[in-house]
Amino acid sequence: MSATTLEIRPDLKIQLDHLAEASHRSESELANEAVSLYLAQQRRISARIQEGLAQAQRGEFVTDEEMEAFFSSGLAN
Repeated sequence: MSATTLEIRPDLKIQLDHLAEASHRSESELANEAVSLYLAQQRRISARIQEGLAQAQRGEFVTDEEMEAFFSSGLAN
């Protein structure tokens, strides 16, 4: 595995140090896990956006009534 140097904000570094100590894991292990989770989340978001754009290009839109029902249901929060 190749090494990469990243600058971590001091406040995040302190939190990372504390978590590494408390969990008996290395800072590298925790940082790799965090980056992996972040990238997975970004891939999911990008895929949802792409699917939404594809639906829009196909003319698949919800009705005004469906939108009103969605926002009235509280699911939008």
